[in-house]
Amino acid sequence: MVAKISVGNSLYGSLVYNGEKINKEKGKVLATNKIYNDGSGTINIHRAFEDFKMWMPQSTKAEKPMMHISLNPHPDDRLSDAEYAQLAHEYMEKMGFADMPYLIVKHEDIDRHHIHIVALRVRPDGTAISTKNNFYKSKEITRELEKKYGLHSAERQKVTPDMPINKVDPNGDVKRQVAMAVKLVGMRYKFQTLGEYNAVLSLYNIRCEEADGRYNGREYHGLVYFAMDDDGKTISTPLKASRLGKFAGREAVDQRYQNAKEKIDVRPTKRKVAAVMAQSSGKDDFIARLKTENIDLVLRYTDDGRIYGTTYIDHNTRTVLNGSRLGKEFSANALEKWFNNPAEKPIVQTHSNTKDNGTAPDNSQHQYQHQGGDSQSDGTASDNQSNRHGHTAQSTSAQSQSHGYDDASMFEGLGGLFSVGPAFDAQEEAFYREMQRRKKKKRRGPKL
Repeated sequence: MVAKISVGNSLYGSLVYNGEKINKEKGKVLATNKIYNDGSGTINIHRAFEDFKMWMPQSTKAEKPMMHISLNPHPDDRLSDAEYAQLAHEYMEKMGFADMPYLIVKHEDIDRHHIHIVALRVRPDGTAISTKNNFYKSKEITRELEKKYGLHSAERQKVTPDMPINKVDPNGDVKRQVAMAVKLVGMRYKFQTLGEYNAVLSLYNIRCEEADGRYNGREYHGLVYFAMDDDGKTISTPLKASRLGKFAGREAVDQRYQNAKEKIDVRPTKRKVAAVMAQSSGKDDFIARLKTENIDLVLRYTDDGRIYGTTYIDHNTRTVLNGSRLGKEFSANALEKWFNNPAEKPIVQTHSNTKDNGTAPDNSQHQYQHQGGDSQSDGTASDNQSNRHGHTAQSTSAQSQSHGYDDASMFEGLGGLFSVGPAFDAQEEAFYREMQRRKKKKRRGPKL
């Protein structure tokens, strides 16, 4: 709980400010001390002002006879009106105002409900309650009340990548929730594009958009964030990155893209996704099995229901990868055809030693199961465009014919890496033949 204290000389102004909140039905009187309260939750400003004046001495040296305090519990703290009132009374008593007139008003104009207290600080004898060390005294009192009532501590907690990320709750402080989620996502995950960034943000009901334009003759390039509900509908006004913090801005996010390109290794994720795909029977089974591996699949659809984008979020390696980065068989085009026709399930190698550096290799070949006939796909697949023209039957791995420990048998045993099926790589096949030739040469023995 955070307490904000100000002293001033305009008692009437403070009463008017709180009275306006009440009149607009954005606040209500919870309790008073030594002034009239009819229990209706409303306030007669003139009557309240006269009650306060009755306690004012004829003369005083205090230039600022009144104090205005706001008590702000954590947004996740849910208190009843009676609890708010009791909290305020205890706070004022510990601050030395038990015998002074004051008014407690609850403000409900923002999601984070809080209370305001208007009080006199001049005693009947003309002396004033000291404001010296008010900050430290108030902080000590609020910590005591937090413990007593089980409230969240206002002490700033160090944010670490392992802290849980929560979905945005529309009933809470949306801006604060978005800021925390964006900060943790940036600290935890590696992503290289806005699409990948949005894929992981969507898990927490947040969307980010680029905002480019000109203002007063100057170009600007920024980011804007939105809170969404579970159906993807916007539930908040746009939140400029500058309102959330530097970590949410364009420069910081662009730097994360660059850093990710140097750090991402797709191989661990690719191996897991390939193994899951080989065992899956369709869309729902594929998504469910991925979740057991702690991988989320985010699918993006066109208006007519076609998949145009796929992103895999590996919470183990903390990498976010568009399907095309893993390979054609994991792209939107491949999944769209598989989910609509089980016979077109992509064939994947479940053991790969490909050295990927953030993207799939250019010479990777995409294979599909199809009943009757086979032909090989050509071209390059992406998340946004389909270019598959045919289907190929599943390739079979080369079988080792020798059990001896030599170069050829060693390479033959690497999980079908050097396969001789329809989707072989020419360079790898030439290497395989050379190993076979060497093996035969060893069997014949050296020439004399």
